[in-house]
Amino acid sequence: MRIGVLGTGNMADALATHWVRAGHEVVIGGRDARRAQRLATRIGGGARSAGLRAAADSAEVVLAALPFGAGADVVRGVHGALEGKVLLDCSNPVGPGFRLLTDGGPSAAQQLAAAAPGAHVVKAFNLCHEDVWRMRPPVFDGRPLAVPVCGDDETALARVRELVRDVGCEAVAGGGLERAGLLEATAALFIALWVGEGADAQAIAPPLAFAAGPPSRRATEGSGGQP
Repeated sequence: MRIGVLGTGNMADALATHWVRAGHEVVIGGRDARRAQRLATRIGGGARSAGLRAAADSAEVVLAALPFGAGADVVRGVHGALEGKVLLDCSNPVGPGFRLLTDGGPSAAQQLAAAAPGAHVVKAFNLCHEDVWRMRPPVFDGRPLAVPVCGDDETALARVRELVRDVGCEAVAGGGLERAGLLEATAALFIALWVGEGADAQAIAPPLAFAAGPPSRRATEGSGGQP
């Protein structure tokens, strides 16, 4: 797969490194040519650098590894090169006090979709620190990390699911792009718990078997309450 990366920060580094190892052709696009070149050299494996538009032009999938606030402006500047392509958003619109910066408006992913109306935007990879994505692979207690994926185009979702697998994770269907805001709000909550409270956010949810109540109780209720 040909992948263009818009951005030269930690998320660009972590994800692009996995994808190069998986055999994908990666072009790092940056506003600063020297930073893009340094990142491509560090990743190795045939990764190369280019300008933002050239990285988008060369790709089938474009990763927007950009801070919220800058992402829509950058995408708007190259939107002609994104027509019909997958635009993968991993940003988190989280500000001081772990506040969600979208403030009830369109999600960061929806704002990218508005900036590049011909692209197929998919939200993924936003729930973890970049160092988690550097793990080879991200496996905890013997279970691969699950990655929720939100988007509206099935072909785009299939490509992103492949990229999730190439990171060593399992993709989870998160619904359409209108649900991307829920992923972003979840990230804001988790970051507040992890960083602000030192809490184990993973302990919030019960195991799947108990998600709708204890199995024994469900069986009793399903039989009309008879033992």
